[in-house]
Amino acid sequence: MSNKAVFFDRDGTLNVEVGYLYEFDKFKWIDGAIEAVKFCNDNNYLVIVVTNQSGVARGFYTEDDIKKLHIQMNEELVKYGAHIDDFYYCPHHPNGAVEKYRMDCDCRKPKSKMIEEACLKYNIDKTNSLMIGDSERDVQCAQNAGIRGILFEGGSLLQCLLNNING
Repeated sequence: MSNKAVFFDRDGTLNVEVGYLYEFDKFKWIDGAIEAVKFCNDNNYLVIVVTNQSGVARGFYTEDDIKKLHIQMNEELVKYGAHIDDFYYCPHHPNGAVEKYRMDCDCRKPKSKMIEEACLKYNIDKTNSLMIGDSERDVQCAQNAGIRGILFEGGSLLQCLLNNING
């Protein structure tokens, strides 16, 4: 049996954009984000984050810093009876300062490798899934993966989700 999923961009969608975020003390949920994640959990949607994290390639923080932040996000969500099922991130950038991560990869949005990998891992039905992000790059990534992309333009993330989940 296949699963349905809601893919979320991270910065600017689940949390307030602060630029190269890796410290939880600078993390702030977007209005309605916790409720949107919980709605997905309660309605049998997998919640998967797909996020470009070029700060790794730029030398601003490490992959371990990203993983730690993601653990802290889930620890916070548990307080509300919610959780994110998985996190996918792209640490690469073609102009990165850290040679190991300096590349034009297949995972950096708008390319769709992160979504494709999640769909394979979790047997996701693309026709019953969608992605919400705050940039055209996110919408294009979803379309490239064969799922519906929704542009989040602010306000309540829960309301954005509810307006589009059955649309």
